[in-house]
Amino acid sequence: MAENWKLHVGAGAANDPVFVGVGEIPTGKFPERGFIQALTKVALLALKDADMVPRDIDTIMLIPNLHSAADQADLVFSRMVEELGIHGSCKASYMVHSGGSTSDNAVRAAHGLITAGHAQNVLVLQCERWGSADLNEMITMLSKNGIPGEWELPTGIQFNAIGAMITRRYMHASGSSAAEMASICVTLRNWANLNENAMFYTKPLTVEQILASRMVADPLHSYECPPMADGACAFVITSTENAKKRGQSHAVRVAGSGGCVSHYCLSQEADQAVLGWPVAAERAWAQSGWGPGDADIGQIYDSYAAVTASALGGMGIAEKGEGARWFAAGHGDPGGKLPMNTNGGLLSAGHTGVGGGTALLVEGIRQLLHRAPSKRQVADCQRAIIGGSGGSYMDAQILLLERTSLGA
Repeated sequence: MAENWKLHVGAGAANDPVFVGVGEIPTGKFPERGFIQALTKVALLALKDADMVPRDIDTIMLIPNLHSAADQADLVFSRMVEELGIHGSCKASYMVHSGGSTSDNAVRAAHGLITAGHAQNVLVLQCERWGSADLNEMITMLSKNGIPGEWELPTGIQFNAIGAMITRRYMHASGSSAAEMASICVTLRNWANLNENAMFYTKPLTVEQILASRMVADPLHSYECPPMADGACAFVITSTENAKKRGQSHAVRVAGSGGCVSHYCLSQEADQAVLGWPVAAERAWAQSGWGPGDADIGQIYDSYAAVTASALGGMGIAEKGEGARWFAAGHGDPGGKLPMNTNGGLLSAGHTGVGGGTALLVEGIRQLLHRAPSKRQVADCQRAIIGGSGGSYMDAQILLLERTSLGA
């Protein structure tokens, strides 16, 4: 750990963007919970956490849902501006979309708006109702969206099959066993058991249970496939100057960012055991000036365990091909050397569609603000690695975040 950095870090320029608040509600199946109701709730929670009120927000940035075109149309056409009572004062309301990496790209967009002076306080909102949506409609959607109609859709491929192919390739290339792959899911469940908002809170899971569960798409068992869930979360970004004026003592800044779009068709991915993580990581580390050994936590996309395992190798958190064994050794668990996906991740907190990556980002910000519940707050958390991926893992996106003092 870079101890000298911890002693000397301070705020940057006046217009440097910083995260100052987050909001989240429980993830799971809540058919009685309305879509706009959930969005409004997390917006108000995030604003309260940031010590703001709705009228402080001049820009709303929306992360899309996948459960309903009608609900998404409401977002596109600025319904949340009226719901929060800021019509007339709000300058802009719009949507950003790149699948599971949307939150990473939304941060970049908000960062640019604040730095350029086009926005002062940006509220980013996400809500999904996958858990309560019509199951047949969701199966159809996940069998078509993002899968090339000319080349791959006719073969019958769908997302569990994509996850299975990436998993099989990773296991072959790394020599990882089924038990080692399952250990990733166990680590995530261990964290979910500390998160009262998680879909599988207080529901322990073992490697033996995973391997005994139904085979869905060889080699993936049912406990290794992401559970579709309802959920919502939000975060607030403002300028360093504004955060100081509001009396904030600490905030979270973006130290570095890197991305790589490696394919659209999965068949065009050069190595499904690697994906775009090494290129994205090289770009992020170069910008931040720090590396994987300096991080305190990781929040890395985990719709399937192999995606996270390959990310660990690509980022240098583990040696190439050692990601699954890194988890099996307990390194990502509570008390481990690099706590990983401390909310339980998509596989145990619940997969909220495009919002799965957003929930990981929100958890990373929460940990760096030192506002997580004590039972899962990582002690003296200063730096976080955030990783997202969209579509058929077409891209790898990395944000490197760090806690910053605003008192200097």
